[in-house]
Order: sequence, then structure tokens, then C-alpha cells
Amino acid sequence: MDPDTMDPKVERHVAQATRWQAELEAVRALLLDCGLDEALKWGKPCYARDGANVAILQNMKGFLALMFFKGILLDDPDGVLEEQGDNTHAARRVCFTSVGEVRALEGTVRALVAEAVRVEVEGVDLPEPPPVVWAEELQARLDADAALKAAFHGLTPGRQREYNLHISGAKQSATRARRVAQHEARILAGKGLRDR
Repeated sequence: MDPDTMDPKVERHVAQATRWQAELEAVRALLLDCGLDEALKWGKPCYARDGANVAILQNMKGFLALMFFKGILLDDPDGVLEEQGDNTHAARRVCFTSVGEVRALEGTVRALVAEAVRVEVEGVDLPEPPPVVWAEELQARLDADAALKAAFHGLTPGRQREYNLHISGAKQSATRARRVAQHEARILAGKGLRDR
């Protein structure tokens, strides 16, 4: 790795990693060799080209993930890209559990990086996400209170989704309704679920 392209904050992050350190080093070297710039963003090594975020490394419990921000737009002939979850629209990731897997997928990762850079350079737009289905209890409360509805829709889409996921994650209707009531003051104050 060229020391001139390495971010000292990422270097410290990798050195302090308690899981997947060897895999982090291997994927990091590969991404830097692809000509990406690195920086520590959101507490994770993030890789960009000309200021546009391309991918991020996520140190998970069971694997190291290389997540492509616009992975939905990438061709994946080898079938290595996975969705992160039901509520993720555009991101796709490649998961590694060994340095051997990193080496075995090197050509595939290089091709994905090249395509991700092309998508950024060409300004390819993401497809529209499917419409959000709000939790029944949340929608009922918003329909009943114009001020709460205005405050909720004044939040960023990400904060709205986070509230919806939290509320709809409860199995029982009574619990979902309690969660709505619990967060009304925060919503009216323009705060997200985790904002202080």
C-alpha cells in the first residue's frame, strides 16, 4: 500500500480492530490498489472516487462486509452481492470471513469497484424506492393530529423510516401504539429516534 494514499485515521481504526483485522487489511489494500481514496466516515473506513462515496467496510459480528452504496445498479454475474436487509433499497454488500475469500474474490471485487466508479462518473440515478407502508398505529395517530403529522413529515426521510421501523417492529398493536405515544414529543421537537 502506498503510504501517501492511506488515511491515518483508517490506519488506527484497522490497527484497533478486535475482529476481522486481517480481512480489513486485505480488502483495504485491494480498494486502495483500485485507486479509491479512503477516509474514516461514520466510524468506518469509507472509499470514494473524486469525492463520491463508492463503498464502505463494515466490521460485523459474523463477517466483514464491503458495502457498495449503489450496489443495486451493479452487474453481479458471480452472484456475490447481498441485500443488507428488507429495509435497504440501494446498498449491496460482499461478505468475507477469511483472507482466503478476499483473495479468491479479488477479480470480482475489482470489477465491482470499477463498475461502482463508472456509475458515479456517469451520474446514474437510483431507481425509486418502493412506497413506504407506515405502521397502522403511526398512520392513525398522524391522521388524528395535524401538528404531529406536519412535524413527522418535516423530518428527514431517514428519520421517518427509523421511527416507522421501530414502531412496526413490535409484534402487538398495543405495543406499537405505546411506541408512537412514547415518541410524540421527540417528533414534535423535530428530533429523530436517536437524536439528543
